[in-house]
Formats: sequence, structure tokens, C-alpha cells
Amino acid sequence: NQVAMNPHNTVFDAKRLIGRRFNDPSVSADAKHFPFKVVDKDNKPMIQVEYKGETKTFAPEEISSMILVKMKETAEAYLGYDIKNAVITVPAYFNDSQRQATKDAGAICGMNVLRIINEPTAAAIAYGLDKK
Repeated sequence: NQVAMNPHNTVFDAKRLIGRRFNDPSVSADAKHFPFKVVDKDNKPMIQVEYKGETKTFAPEEISSMILVKMKETAEAYLGYDIKNAVITVPAYFNDSQRQATKDAGAICGMNVLRIINEPTAAAIAYGLDKK
């Protein structure tokens, strides 16, 4: 388990930081509970970790894009063809800047984000498709 062995360099909950400003009270409240460092860069929260002896700093969008790359690879392996387009879900409470930052994460990993939809909406669509 990565987090047990290396907690200061294990990043999780990046979506709690995505699209927010560093001075947002929720960012400072969340940062207190993370084992990794959250640092300020131009009033934007950045995630700082040690990797191969070097200090690396990542934007939450970059972390999200890494996750999307892995999801894309998994889907391509299953489907047997390249994926260029995506519909990405976000929590219903996400504001416009968080939605845009999520869309930016999709662009960083080279995908064309067709739409950002709420997670409950996606669940309802999947339920409806399953009923057909």
C-alpha cells in the first residue's frame, strides 16, 4: 500500500484542490489533513512531492490529467482502439472554475472533452441505458 509506505509522496483527493485559489478557506482546511505538501504559487494550490530525490511541484489539473491518462489507457486496452474524445463527470457541487479546471486536465492529457456532466446525472444516464 503506497500511502502506508510513502505517505508524504502519495497524492490523493486532488479534486478537492482543483479550480480553487490557495487563499480559499477550504484549501487550507483540506491541506491540514494531507500528508503531502500543498504550496502557494500565484495564489494557486500546488502539490509538492519528492520523486527520485528531486522536489516536484504539480498543479491539481496535472494530477487529474495523470489519472485521466491511466483511465484512457485502460479503456483503450479494453476496447482495442484509440480514444480521442471524452465526457468527464464531476461532483454536482463543483463550481464553474472547478469544471473548467477539470476540462483543462482533459486537454493536458490530449483528450477532446466533449462535455462535463454531474456525477448524479451520469449515474441516471447509466441506469437508463442499462434498462434498455
